[in-house]
Amino acid sequence: MTLHPSVAAVRSAVRTGLADVPAGDRVVVACSGGPDSLALLAATVFESRRAGWHVVGAVVDHGLQDGSAAQASAVVRQMAAMGADETFSARVSVEGGRLGPEAAAREARYAVLGQVAEHVGSRVVLLGHTRDDQAETVLLGLARGSGGRSIAGMRRAFDVYRRPLLDVSRADTVAACEAEGLEAWLDPHNADPAFTRVRVRSRVLPVLEDELGPGVAAALARTADLLREDMELLDDLADAVPEAARALEVDALAELPGALRRRVLHRAALAAGVPASDLTSEHVRAVEALVTGWRGQRWIDLPGPRRAVRRDGRLHLLAPPFPDTLG
Repeated sequence: MTLHPSVAAVRSAVRTGLADVPAGDRVVVACSGGPDSLALLAATVFESRRAGWHVVGAVVDHGLQDGSAAQASAVVRQMAAMGADETFSARVSVEGGRLGPEAAAREARYAVLGQVAEHVGSRVVLLGHTRDDQAETVLLGLARGSGGRSIAGMRRAFDVYRRPLLDVSRADTVAACEAEGLEAWLDPHNADPAFTRVRVRSRVLPVLEDELGPGVAAALARTADLLREDMELLDDLADAVPEAARALEVDALAELPGALRRRVLHRAALAAGVPASDLTSEHVRAVEALVTGWRGQRWIDLPGPRRAVRRDGRLHLLAPPFPDTLG
């Protein structure tokens, strides 16, 4: 019997993405019960028979929908039936606060997955993001004018997390589930046009495909890969800037090329507690103007809240309570 090409595509991606994971290691697979994560789990279980991995399925219930607890329990049973060696389920409380509900849910989810990995002693947590997810991320970054870091999209790997399906289309994960007889859960949030990403997925990308021809999603994902190489090079260069620049001394910052200077300032803002989701290029350029366009500005207010001030030849990133004067 010929292997379905979509099943083969997902398995190949997992095999390639985990080629360095030795036999006996535990591999955690984040599984919501949707087609992407189900296809990922099925492929990981299949590949584990040859590679000798111990597969751990993990589902996170965000409690954002009626019946979410029952759905999480159903996913646990499904993961066990698919051959996961071990399963975990956790419920989290999601509070938007300074983050939107999507970002807050993502932050809570990663915290739980990290705890699961630590508990079972795993160095690898697999996430089911596909090439289509990457294309949506790039398009959102372009629309927001977020700069190279956002347009570079989602990283293939960071910390313990890996995204082996970034070269696999959503159509393939859906087809793989159908071919393997897996009943995928369709999250109603993924069809709710109240979410910007859903509108990009259901309206914007189809229009681009119609007007520009097929392959737009693949081209956007390829752009992310190319740009990420440039971003990583800039990160390496930023690591090597003089200590005086990293200490935010104005003269040292002024000597840096603009791209490096802004990178140093971006890092400094994050280190000072400015939320990454709220920090924009406009904020960074406003802080940069304290170096390159100094006209006696008193300060620059940043999200967090934080405040950037120029004082005694250095930039200072302050947390509340802010002083009434610059001193």
